[in-house]
Amino acid sequence: MASSASTKSIFPSPLISSSSSSFSESRSSKISNLSFLSSSSFGTKPNNNNNIKLSCQRRCFVVNSVLKTVDETKQTTQTISKNNVVGNEKPTILVSEKLGEAGLQVLRKLGNVVCAYDLSPEELCAKISTCDALIVRSGTKVTRKVFEAAKGKLKVVGRAGVGIDNVDLQAATEFGCLVVNAPTANTIAAAEHGIALLAAMARNVSQADASLKAGKWLRSKYVGVSMVGKTLAVMGFGKVGSEVARRAKGLGMNVIAHDPYAPADRARAVGVELVSFDQAITTADFISLHMPLTPTTNKVFNDNTFAKMKKGVRIINVARGGVIDEDALLKALDSGIVAQAALDVFTEEPPAKDSKLVQHENVIATPHLGASTKEAQEGVAIEIAEAVVGALNGELSATAVNAPMVAPEVLSELAPYVVLAEKLGRLAVQLVSGGSGIQSIKVVYRSARGPDNLDTRLLRAMITKGIIEPISNTIVNLVNADYIAKQRGLRISEERVTVDSSPELPVESIQIQISNVESKFASAVSEGQISIDGKVKYGTPHLTCVGSFGVDVSLEGNLILCRQTDQPGMIGLVGNILGQQNVNVSFMSVGRTSRRQKAIMAICVDEEPNEEALDNIGAVAAIEEFVFLKL
Repeated sequence: MASSASTKSIFPSPLISSSSSSFSESRSSKISNLSFLSSSSFGTKPNNNNNIKLSCQRRCFVVNSVLKTVDETKQTTQTISKNNVVGNEKPTILVSEKLGEAGLQVLRKLGNVVCAYDLSPEELCAKISTCDALIVRSGTKVTRKVFEAAKGKLKVVGRAGVGIDNVDLQAATEFGCLVVNAPTANTIAAAEHGIALLAAMARNVSQADASLKAGKWLRSKYVGVSMVGKTLAVMGFGKVGSEVARRAKGLGMNVIAHDPYAPADRARAVGVELVSFDQAITTADFISLHMPLTPTTNKVFNDNTFAKMKKGVRIINVARGGVIDEDALLKALDSGIVAQAALDVFTEEPPAKDSKLVQHENVIATPHLGASTKEAQEGVAIEIAEAVVGALNGELSATAVNAPMVAPEVLSELAPYVVLAEKLGRLAVQLVSGGSGIQSIKVVYRSARGPDNLDTRLLRAMITKGIIEPISNTIVNLVNADYIAKQRGLRISEERVTVDSSPELPVESIQIQISNVESKFASAVSEGQISIDGKVKYGTPHLTCVGSFGVDVSLEGNLILCRQTDQPGMIGLVGNILGQQNVNVSFMSVGRTSRRQKAIMAICVDEEPNEEALDNIGAVAAIEEFVFLKL
């Protein structure tokens, strides 16, 4: 949780640097056959080729000499020719849902555009085998069957909008098809719709309109509330949330915000105070939701959350329906805890016709209109058209959400290190106290290989992915990692240390250091900085050091770290507490600085312990501190 307006930015400086010569100008133009797949592709056995479905014979994308694919045996570079076509043949671009004319004009300059709307799944599969590109909105499901039917011809899928739930990313990657989206063009439209719902709700515009059209004149029934002087809590201070805050300030509202990873200087520039989650929901008169839907935010507004709110609070949601437990919201409306709600998004869309929530007299509902302005639609059309055209020209946009294909032997070698890098990133960001700001992240690679034989961009991308993805709906990969890091102000430096080990191993170990921060687990701090180390053992990522304490646990499931007095019986005591709650321990290791002094116990568990189990661990007299970390 963020603390107050004095909270420092967790992503302060838009700088990514390296202390290694391999990131010099000459290196940046060197051909590399290294690319990226989401670590979820690897499964739990990274070296199992059944879990890595790759094809060297399929297309490879090129990014201006930075990413090229090299056939090591033939020493020939495969590239995509201009327009990615043979001879003068133009690519065929299928548009399956309505797209603005400005976007269609961009596409027509490059290829043959076929607009075919309301296609059934069977009709889409029948058409796709002749298409080089497909552009969809949210209504078209681009499933594995679609990619199979394309028979390798489909090169890019463009999603005209932000969400990509309707595209099978894993199948797209397996079939060598790039997926791009248009995440920025609808920001203002979504913010304006949020303000429109806020004002309409405060003044009962929707209900009064319906009443008057029904022949009634009920002035006294629809007395509203003023917005001036009221406190608005903006939950999620990204692009849309910050624009809502600006507009709310113009209406005379007092605006606070909760976003543990928002830059504090950006909030101050708008005149917004960053506060903790609980402070935001307990003090606000209006709450506007602008957070992504992630496992952490799924149904974060539930019975417990509503119970903490000020009676008569009003809620606006133009973000994602899943962040609200809709049954809990209905109960809060009936009890009067929530006076009114204005909803543009729902857990299931469209919601059921007989939805009690939609039909509630104190609810204003719109059919996901956040991006539905003429200007936003035109902007989205142009943004997605340019991304698709770039892909067909052999370029990779910063809005790419999956990755190009690479030689299987390279990915097979790096697969377990990719998993290690992401998990270390996830652990590191969870160890930072919500009230602290990350000033810098340093990554140290220990390897027997020289700089020219170890390209760390993939590993750096996965560390970035591990840090950003748990608190965002952004998909991070090799293509967009540096762009996303710069956009969020995440500063990363890299150092390579040569060690005397087998050069057959790409990396001996990876260390992440975070300086000038407070830690949720003080024992993770060594020489004034959070420090964790990991390495790959027997093909599996392991955590090998926390602060100055050496440990050895396989990074599977979730992790509990305890600092304790080094004495007999501690392993059995904590194991018994977990066992009583049916939490299975998969791996355990104890590291200590000296005998009978301080020790760290690292415990990997298959299940997430409940609050009772964690409370019981914390109540053990010999345990001085502990933290639960999700992997």
